[in-house]
Amino acid sequence: MNAPTPLRIAHVDTGMSLRGGQRQLLLLARGLRARGHDQLLVCMEGSGLEDRARQEGFRVFTLPPHDPAHAFGILLLRQQLVMSAVEILHAHDGRGHTVAWLASLGLPVRRIATRRVTFFPADRWTYRLKYARTCHAVVAVSAYIRELAAGAGVPREHIEVIPDGIELPANLPGAAARSRLRNAWQLGEEAFVVGQLGAFTPEKGQDVALDALALVATKLPHARLVLAGDGSARAEGALAQKIDQLGARVRLLDAVEDPTDFFPGLDLLIMPSKAEGLGSSALLAMAYGLPVVANRVGGLPEVVVENETGWLVPPGSPQALADAIILAASDRAKLVQFGRQGRKRAEDFSADIMVRRTEALYHRLVSGGGKRQT
Repeated sequence: MNAPTPLRIAHVDTGMSLRGGQRQLLLLARGLRARGHDQLLVCMEGSGLEDRARQEGFRVFTLPPHDPAHAFGILLLRQQLVMSAVEILHAHDGRGHTVAWLASLGLPVRRIATRRVTFFPADRWTYRLKYARTCHAVVAVSAYIRELAAGAGVPREHIEVIPDGIELPANLPGAAARSRLRNAWQLGEEAFVVGQLGAFTPEKGQDVALDALALVATKLPHARLVLAGDGSARAEGALAQKIDQLGARVRLLDAVEDPTDFFPGLDLLIMPSKAEGLGSSALLAMAYGLPVVANRVGGLPEVVVENETGWLVPPGSPQALADAIILAASDRAKLVQFGRQGRKRAEDFSADIMVRRTEALYHRLVSGGGKRQT
């Protein structure tokens, strides 16, 4: 079978932080590079994505940081798109999509926009115009996002569901990795360690996690919570007060660069998110053999299988989350079983699958085959 024809691709992302969306872009770009495609990464000057992309040897084009409405950057990007004869222009955030559209007006490129956030404007006409008339396909990271997009006016035939991908470890971590992390966190083997991974933003629900930890104190006195993520909100307001009140029962970590520095030390991952497009943290936990307790919101029920890889609880309820943590801790054999089943399910979300499906979409668009309805 002949290898797919190499494509000339530009990715656009305007975020300054290196968060989930930017990490997914890098994961996709690595996979496409391994498959022989030529790529240009367009990002903000001084952003975390720029730094990481340059470290990894990608060609980078930066948008000036002090540029009202990106007017000058759009003109420069247009010149770059022409010189590079870009065929696929893939925007990975909303503002990046606007930049990509304006920079490529009239050029023979196929535009794609990825949607992974759950916010959609009430103005259906504006949204339909933006995503149905200015791009050739919309990638939704979950069926939930697809339905939101369709409800906001994007034609279904424009929408392709391609879940975020993860890199699975070759082997599950052993006792040595567990001990290493628990020693670093100053936690003993007797502790039941619950983790949460995500930026410290209101929708991630760290406040609910802390309230749940307080509720399990009587029945689960050895429960400990490790909160890992980026964001200054951890030291502000009510969240900081909750952390102070719980004292040594909470550990705070910065953003996790290497999953082996987080997941092996846990017994359980929780995702008390108030909104979630898919839930890649849950997928990563499952890849490392951990069961997950997640809120029944957004795309999380597409990841966590109730009573098979974890538990789903009502959103915004510290008591429901506390009850699930206590239930999980009460049966170590079930924890192990759910972890093994979660690892198997995580294989369906491998980075390779995500890359191949995205590549196939690119080729369909370039060949003029159009969008396949999902």
